[in-house]
Amino acid sequence: MGVVTSHLDVFAEGLLTSLQISAATFLLAAAAGLFLACCRISPVGPLRWFAAGYVTAVRSVPLLVLLTLFVFGLPEAGVVYSLLWTVVTAMGAYWAAFFCETVRAGVSAVPTGQIEAARALGLTGRQVLSSVILPQALRSVLQPLASLLIAVILNSSLAAAVGVTDELTGQTVLLDQRYAQPLVTFAAAAACYAVLTGTVGRLAAVLDGRLAVRR
Repeated sequence: MGVVTSHLDVFAEGLLTSLQISAATFLLAAAAGLFLACCRISPVGPLRWFAAGYVTAVRSVPLLVLLTLFVFGLPEAGVVYSLLWTVVTAMGAYWAAFFCETVRAGVSAVPTGQIEAARALGLTGRQVLSSVILPQALRSVLQPLASLLIAVILNSSLAAAVGVTDELTGQTVLLDQRYAQPLVTFAAAAACYAVLTGTVGRLAAVLDGRLAVRR
C-alpha cells in the first residue's frame, strides 16, 4: 500500500482528469444526442433517415476503434487539436448515439393524449417538443441516463490506450511500470472508479425519488 499512500496526489490528479473527460464527453453527447433524438421523431423523412443511419453506424463500431480513428485519422485530414479534446470529441460522438436512443425511449413513454391536447391548445410543434415531450421524456429516463453517465466514466479509461496518460488509468499504468505492483495500483484505481460511479448512482436514485414524488 506504500506506493498508493505515497502517490495520493497522482491518483487525485488522474481522477480529476477522468472527471473532466467524462463531464465534457457527457455534455457533448447530451447536446448531440438530443439533436439526434429530435431528428428521430421528426416528421421530416431525411432527418429521420440521417439520425437512424448515424445511430446504427456508430453503435456498430467499438469505442476503442472510433478513438483510434479520431486520434490518428484527424491529423491525416489536416484537423489538429489537443489529444484530450480529440478523445472527448470521439467519445461524445459515440455516446450521442446511445443518448439519442435513451431519450427516444422516454419520448415513446409520453402519453399520446397529452401531445394531442397540447396541439389542440394551439402550441406549435416546437413548443410541444420543448414544453411537453422532452421534459417528461427526460424525467422518465433519469435512471437510464445515470447508467449512461456511469458507462461514460468507466470507458474514459480507454483514453489511456490512445496516449492520454494524465487520466486515472493512464497514471495507474505509469505507476505500475515504475513500481511493478499491479495488484495494489490497479486495486486503488478500481476503488476510485467504484466510489465515483457509486456516487453517481446514489445521486440519480435520490433525484429520481424526488421527481417521482412531484409527479
